[in-house]
Amino acid sequence: MAQRPLSRSLWPLFNLRLAYRDVLLRPVEESELDELAAMLPDDFEHDPSATLLDGLDLAANRRRLFIQGYWHNWGTWSVQSWKLMLGVHRNGTLIGVQILEADDFLELRTVDSSSWLVHESRGLGVGTSMRIAMLGLAFDHLGADVAVTSSRAENSASLGVSRKIGYLENGVSTSRSPSGAFQLQHLRITRQQWLANAWGGQVKVAGLNACAPYFGLEEFLNHEDLDD
Repeated sequence: MAQRPLSRSLWPLFNLRLAYRDVLLRPVEESELDELAAMLPDDFEHDPSATLLDGLDLAANRRRLFIQGYWHNWGTWSVQSWKLMLGVHRNGTLIGVQILEADDFLELRTVDSSSWLVHESRGLGVGTSMRIAMLGLAFDHLGADVAVTSSRAENSASLGVSRKIGYLENGVSTSRSPSGAFQLQHLRITRQQWLANAWGGQVKVAGLNACAPYFGLEEFLNHEDLDD
């Protein structure tokens, strides 16, 4: 076996792989940031509390915040608070990002998620597959009890993916964005609902054993279903 780069041996999260149907998820690497920033869709929304820099238009600020967010996520990773940014690949092409995050996971066993896809890859079932892959990691391997997510109330495509997988509505709140206030629909799915919808065990995972300390969990066993 070829020797892995030093960064992969010291940061084993880079070796994590999730696969469901024709979609592969793996952590975004720094070399991919330019490509991803360039393909950010026009409906990508940054953190509304983030400061925008004068002299940059909205698109440039969003690209900057996306890249800064990447560095922040790795630089502040801890057992108590982590955010895993996964690149979405289909047929060998990088087409979007799926994020899985949690605070106080060992106590609360709850994860949150967000995602985006390039426009050309929407409506093909990719959104469902990438979400199932992410939830497979959370429920089947990390031991999550609950997963939550949120979407604009008018985003029927995102809400449709959530409902198809088995999320149930969990309240509405008002949030803000550069275009003004909007209604945010919250959704929730439990481990029991995940299993009842027969999604459990369908996601193939590789590279997880070495990541156990990064999630504060005991060593993972028998979770090497993919070739590294």
